[in-house]
Amino acid sequence: MRYFARPLLLVSTVLATPALAADLTPLTYNLNWLPQAEHCGFFQAKATGLYEEAGLDVTLVSGGPETNVPILVAGGAVDLGMGSSFTTMNMAAEGIDGVTIAAFLQKSPQSLVAHPGQGVETLADLIDREIMVANFSRTEFWQFLKAEHGFRDEQLRPYAYSSAPFLADKRAVQQGYVTEDVFLLGAEMDEPPVSILLADYGYQDYASTVFGMSKWLNEKREAVEAFLGASAEGWRACIDGDYEPAKQAVMAANPDHSAALFDFKMSQMIALDMVTGESDLPIGSMDAARWNSFAETMKTAGVYAETLDPTKAYDLTFLPSK
Repeated sequence: MRYFARPLLLVSTVLATPALAADLTPLTYNLNWLPQAEHCGFFQAKATGLYEEAGLDVTLVSGGPETNVPILVAGGAVDLGMGSSFTTMNMAAEGIDGVTIAAFLQKSPQSLVAHPGQGVETLADLIDREIMVANFSRTEFWQFLKAEHGFRDEQLRPYAYSSAPFLADKRAVQQGYVTEDVFLLGAEMDEPPVSILLADYGYQDYASTVFGMSKWLNEKREAVEAFLGASAEGWRACIDGDYEPAKQAVMAANPDHSAALFDFKMSQMIALDMVTGESDLPIGSMDAARWNSFAETMKTAGVYAETLDPTKAYDLTFLPSK
């Protein structure tokens, strides 16, 4: 694991609010990346006072390429962190008592991107193509593709988070995110790229999750449940299209994030039912069967030992009863 030594960037310093009542419970939530539309519900709850109404003084802490959120949470530098199913599965594999308590994206944005007009329409069309995948991703979604869809390591090519190699070769395929592929890559292409969402092919990784250390979570259960409830309210506003407060807050905290990109990302999340899934699940929902199925896939792929107990990685008791 990489250790993080930079000062924390507190997003709340940008989202200045009037002095809060002394009886509000402070809580810090470390984002998994720089503020962006995929964090909409949290910024909506912060900007519109939902957290304060729930009795909380929430600080949203920016993530980034050098941020190791599990280390920060495990070490007590922050209270809660944003991750994915892999986050606390990895912690459980290392004997660290971190658990995921909610998932605000039912579908991971992870995608594979190809050029149009190259005979690529579905995931199966990529089975014999070379694919640019980052080293980190080779231990995550690539293992799913191998275990469930027959992809092979011989297909792998380096990916260094630059679009230049992809744009220079019409046969190229690279990893991407469905929330931005068409907007960012498409701006430099004659036609929009083909973006294949892995969640549509059985990739069960939860995204935009909330996780924390089990002991702390149980000690602060009331505050944690209030945080999840207010965050869900924020996300409901976002997917109902009432996300202007969140958009302004994100752009203030991350000036490189444009309004147009925010709107595109939200349009994708809404159109693809990324927050609630096609079954219109309660916002934040998780399911034990899905966790167990995900764990079995990753055990088959050799990512985790057969002895790993997936129930160590999640706790469903913080979610509202259905």
